Amino acid sequence: MPTTLATWNINSVRLRLPLVLDFLRQYQPDILCLQEIKCLNDQFPKKELTAAGYPYQAVHGQKGYHGVAIVSRFPLTDISSRAFCEIEESRHVSALVDFGKGPLTVHNFYIPAGGDEADPEINPKFRHKLGFLAELKAWFGEDHFKERQLICGDFNIAPLEHDVWSHKQLLKVVSHTPVETEALNALLTGGHGWVDLVRKHFPTDQKLYSWWSYRAKDWDAADKGRRLDHIWATADIAAHASGAEIIRAARGWSAQPSDHVPVIARFG
Repeated sequence: MPTTLATWNINSVRLRLPLVLDFLRQYQPDILCLQEIKCLNDQFPKKELTAAGYPYQAVHGQKGYHGVAIVSRFPLTDISSRAFCEIEESRHVSALVDFGKGPLTVHNFYIPAGGDEADPEINPKFRHKLGFLAELKAWFGEDHFKERQLICGDFNIAPLEHDVWSHKQLLKVVSHTPVETEALNALLTGGHGWVDLVRKHFPTDQKLYSWWSYRAKDWDAADKGRRLDHIWATADIAAHASGAEIIRAARGWSAQPSDHVPVIARFG
């Protein structure tokens, strides 16, 4: 049976709950991973999402900032979360789920944005980001990441030349600096290896974005986007991936949309 998984930085799930419910009705993913839910666990809209057909939920919230959640049509077990760099922020949640091809672990991440200055010596936010990536690399090298793993979320890095509107102009801008892109690509290709499920279905010379800044007066006309949101899987899971889609139209769905849009991976 075909199944789908989506990831979306919603930038406040309570503020944008109508958009989430509209997306679920229209696209009907089997699993939705949300980032920046910006609420405590008991403030998460559990009842509304259950009524929408997603009764299984793994939530790791935080007051006012960050926060991640997985909502699913299928049961979620072995729910856990991890802190990185000894900083207690809600940036990861994982769960075991079986959506037709045997059980696998889904990890939902909100990797630190990194602030404005791409210098870890003067910018602790950027230092945190690099430390987070280094810790991920060590963790992903462990044996249990060899198979049956899927990771997704807002990675806050656009790793490829055509993942940004202008490679040359953004080389010194946080999210596309060489130190970040090299670290993310080392994660992708190092250790046990991952498959980028979006780029599996779109050539690397095709421009792809999942984020457009609020600063643009007309985001669509300016089209200065970046692909910050990703879905990766181990090779055994990626072998079943049949398609991917970035829902660009979602950036203009309401007067207060998220600056990110949903990214979908399909499995046949």
